[in-house]
Amino acid sequence: MQPSASVCRFTLLAGIALAGAALAQTALAADALTFSPDDIVSWPTRSFEGETAYQVVEENGTPLLQARARQQASAKYLKREIDLGKTPYLHWCWRVSGVYPGLDETQKSGDDYPARVYVARKTGLLPWQVESVNYVWASTQPAGASWVNAFTSRAQLLALQSGSARAGQWVAEVRNVRDDYERLFASRPASIDGLALMTDGDNAGGDATAWFTRLGLSANPEPPACP
Repeated sequence: MQPSASVCRFTLLAGIALAGAALAQTALAADALTFSPDDIVSWPTRSFEGETAYQVVEENGTPLLQARARQQASAKYLKREIDLGKTPYLHWCWRVSGVYPGLDETQKSGDDYPARVYVARKTGLLPWQVESVNYVWASTQPAGASWVNAFTSRAQLLALQSGSARAGQWVAEVRNVRDDYERLFASRPASIDGLALMTDGDNAGGDATAWFTRLGLSANPEPPACP
């Protein structure tokens, strides 16, 4: 049975399973993948409600990816198989202008985040057969909380930051992707099939701006040095 349009929307985004677009240029080493803001802004865009404005800006000589949503939702995504045996640690720096107060993020009407980073793996041949971990800067759910996406059980949300206490500040993140899949899906994949990031405000009609840099995967569990 084919899933509903709402389920398709979020599984396709979370799984980064659409489009045969060209891969972005990346800096490669035996134990590292890095994606610059220029790389990410050139990734394909998947639009859901208008388009989040993505652009590269510079701050104190450091290039950043700026994502600005004004009641919009679109993601930048990369479709690529990545070996978690070689590069199990996903790392990045992010900063948000603010959060969306009063949301219930476990409901469809509250499924908006000032910043989120996705990883996804295919579990079958059909487009919606994917499992994704969504690392989010939550507005109301506490840091460390996890919950099932309101649109599909194939996407699990994990709040790394929460609320406005650190809004306006750079925060470094590092995650062992296989450990997170084991925690959220009771599986320990050898690889993932893509990445994405997004700032969105379409469900609740919110406005937010986020900045991202130092996105990559490596064998090193140390967090990145933020600007």
